[in-house]
Amino acid sequence: MIIVGLTGSIGMGKSTAAGMFRELGVPVNDADEVVHQLYRGEAVEPIEAAFPGVAKDGTIDRSELSQRLVAAPERLAELEQIVHPLVRAREQEFLARCKAAGSPFVVLDIPLLFETKAETRVDRVIVVTCDPEMQKERVLKRPGMTAEKFAMILKRQVPDSEKRSRADYVVDTSDSFDVTRQQIRAIVDDLRAN
Repeated sequence: MIIVGLTGSIGMGKSTAAGMFRELGVPVNDADEVVHQLYRGEAVEPIEAAFPGVAKDGTIDRSELSQRLVAAPERLAELEQIVHPLVRAREQEFLARCKAAGSPFVVLDIPLLFETKAETRVDRVIVVTCDPEMQKERVLKRPGMTAEKFAMILKRQVPDSEKRSRADYVVDTSDSFDVTRQQIRAIVDDLRAN
């Protein structure tokens, strides 16, 4: 089974690309979605212990946690030490299920693939990219997003140019959904051929 890592900086269209892989019948494990589930489940207690007051009604209040991290960015590593092992465990469960089902290849949607050295756990890397101005426009439209928060996120991410240089495949989402879908289909065809 070929394990494909899908990544891209914030606002590049990675979630859209992941959805297109799913439409073509490719199993996708979405690390962000796993985090959302963990924030309603097993990560609540350890995060609340580390960041008292961020849990509300048994769920991590993401905006409260985000505000804490903007105020004290050095504590991000502490949060990652709690969350990353839980995300990895879910990823392993996903891979085991797909292998048992006979999937020829799967996609691991990992936003911080290079930043967390996850490229060592995959066989191929797909990087989703777009024009920087389009990226900024997309990101600043998100609810609760500020220029300060966007800058903080970008600072933590490997630059787009470096990601592209390390990719096996690059998907440019600057054009229409149809053009993006054609690029995804070409990658799926290539993976099926190999």
